[in-house]
Amino acid sequence: MQEAKFYKKLDDKTVACELCHQACIIKNNSTGICRVRKNINGELFSLAYGYPVALNVDPIEKKPLFHFQPGSLSYSLGTLGCNFKCLNCQNWELSQALGIEQKIKNINFMDPEKIVGDALINACSSISYTYNEPTVFAEYALKIMKLAHEKNLKNVWVSNGYMSKRCLEKIIPCLDAINVDLKSFDADFYLKNCGAKLQPVLNNLKTIKSSGVHLEITTLIIPRLTDDLDMLKSLAEFIAHELGADTPWHVSKFSPAVSWKLKKTPATAEEIIFEACDIGKNAGLKYVYAGNVPGDERENTYCPACSELAISRFGYDIDRQDKHGRCAYCDNNLDIFE
Repeated sequence: MQEAKFYKKLDDKTVACELCHQACIIKNNSTGICRVRKNINGELFSLAYGYPVALNVDPIEKKPLFHFQPGSLSYSLGTLGCNFKCLNCQNWELSQALGIEQKIKNINFMDPEKIVGDALINACSSISYTYNEPTVFAEYALKIMKLAHEKNLKNVWVSNGYMSKRCLEKIIPCLDAINVDLKSFDADFYLKNCGAKLQPVLNNLKTIKSSGVHLEITTLIIPRLTDDLDMLKSLAEFIAHELGADTPWHVSKFSPAVSWKLKKTPATAEEIIFEACDIGKNAGLKYVYAGNVPGDERENTYCPACSELAISRFGYDIDRQDKHGRCAYCDNNLDIFE
């Protein structure tokens, strides 16, 4: 086990975890909400450090990132644990795993150098910290990220955006791109569905955008929970006005079959996805994408200046018709990070 960063010792061998906005007060021999940070005799340890349980070579579009190194491969890793408890979670076997300390005994340790080496061997141009919330294995991620930059690899997070200010300040210098799940613009939804608060996510999004890290947003449209059109309008306007019209927004279709506790909730009608896309466009966003609707034209990138097709997509297959991030027809900047 690796001693954790981002914590403070209190009296009676109790510690205050300062990794995320859950701000867990953890008694001796206990873990926080994420279940991968354990207090042992007044010191906090990361149970997840060095123990990835998911390792894959993914297209960057799977994150989803559509304006960051389009068509490239990203070496992706995740561990056990999460600081949210989203009822709709699709990776719940990892994020909500129980008995983590026992499970880790059966996982091979992988040092950060091995992760970076595997990324290079597999011709990846980035490493993605994904599948579960990377904040909960931040110490491991940060070590890998620093080594990755030394080897000219980019770093990508797929995150709920709930890290503490202190943690975010450490991450940003090593972070090249991030997709944040802005799950709703309703504070009650965050409390009831995720066990978290909305405002810290909004604050972090503004910090990330102002730092120059490439940012894209994903919102999963869940029937009866996150499909309210007025709420989606407020969310889109927040992105456009507070983060910038160049921030890509992915509105994705919910599938109950893979969810943790919403298996009786119906799948999202495609019409709602398309309405959400229109809401984003009407709010002034340049790039709005329909997620989990393969073959629909709303997966493509069109030039916001002349409306010509720049990148076509079918699932994770793409055809780039742009010229190094600029429109081939009018030379407009397409806000693509190469």
